[in-house]
Amino acid sequence: MGASNQGKNQLPVSTEQYLTFLTAGEEYAISIVKVSEIVEYQAVTTVPNTPLWIRGVTNLRGKVVPVVDLAVKFGMPASGISKFSCIIITEIMFQGEMMTMGVLADSVSQVMDLSADEIEAAPAFGTRVKTEYLLGMGALGKKFCLILDIDRVLSADELLAMTDSVTDEAAISCRNKAGLAKNAEAGA
Repeated sequence: MGASNQGKNQLPVSTEQYLTFLTAGEEYAISIVKVSEIVEYQAVTTVPNTPLWIRGVTNLRGKVVPVVDLAVKFGMPASGISKFSCIIITEIMFQGEMMTMGVLADSVSQVMDLSADEIEAAPAFGTRVKTEYLLGMGALGKKFCLILDIDRVLSADELLAMTDSVTDEAAISCRNKAGLAKNAEAGA
């Protein structure tokens, strides 16, 4: 009878679900709470003057959604497209607002439950991913998957900095053209 009372005194272990997927031969995971859907890879339109890791944008029911190639973001060759390629649509928090972004995946693996004690701390070495992008590592049999802090990985700060620099370059270019036109008029 003593054995049956032991379980009643323990608090239930809280688990969280993670979607695991493959990119460049590595297994990654994102909290299922951040995933709104998974869509088949279709046409992605390249956008000039964006970072190389922005594959382009896709049309999600009339909404423009940027698509990130994590392989490139993490310093690896760009992901190839196959019949298993898909886009994981995520919702990230940026400056207090929800923002929709897509993550290109070579394939989606599974949804798995992990409790806090099943998540190992991220090592300070040995991964291609910056440690600030990682929440930890989850055991997948004898291997591990890297659990991403998708809000940090898809931080719009880099996008805003990129947009600002493109805007600044465009403004400088316009001023230079205006100056050349003015000089040409003065010389005539």
